[in-house]
Amino acid sequence: MDEAYLERIRRCGVVPVVTVPDVEAAVPLAQALQEGGIDVIELTLRTAAGAKAVEAVARHCPDVLVIAGTLTRPEHFAAVRDAGAALAVSPGFGENLHEAAEKAGLPWLPGVATASELMRALGVGRSRVKFFPAELAGGVKMLKALAGPFPEARFCPTGGVDTDNLKDYLTLPQVICVGGSWLVPLKAVTERNWGFIRDEAGKARNLVDTLRGT
Repeated sequence: MDEAYLERIRRCGVVPVVTVPDVEAAVPLAQALQEGGIDVIELTLRTAAGAKAVEAVARHCPDVLVIAGTLTRPEHFAAVRDAGAALAVSPGFGENLHEAAEKAGLPWLPGVATASELMRALGVGRSRVKFFPAELAGGVKMLKALAGPFPEARFCPTGGVDTDNLKDYLTLPQVICVGGSWLVPLKAVTERNWGFIRDEAGKARNLVDTLRGT
């Protein structure tokens, strides 16, 4: 994983996990997040608009770091790389996905939820991982437990993370950032309520800066 990207994600602290219903929403949504102080975005491939959304934000928002999320098939990697994604994220780990990421030359955060999955990722040199689904997989207690046998691992917890437990995750030394969808509720996206999203991004930015003393 490129250390410059990792530092960019660490500084951001909160990475919005975004599923856009249509590609026209992608750019103004990313701009609203950026105006609020969040300059990293994960655009998932959960809808037909996903790959096009990656392409649109990468093209029109050059100061936003675009992550493609929910990559579950090997062919996804070259596709999102060509669309302009800087990084890729998957909900789980698979050797076939590792090989596809290597072949595409795309930095990749695989998802893990157990010690066995983490060992498989570490076995191929993947020490930076997504911890998913974070709350269902044991949350902060699980991350503390994994830190003992796997001190080299660094995590981006996603799934059930919100403003109520954000502090618990971000104050762990092995946590790079958190991912969450609370910044971009579907209702706000479908209603094109960019002001709401900008304000939520601003609140998250202030919270992260306060927690980290920046």
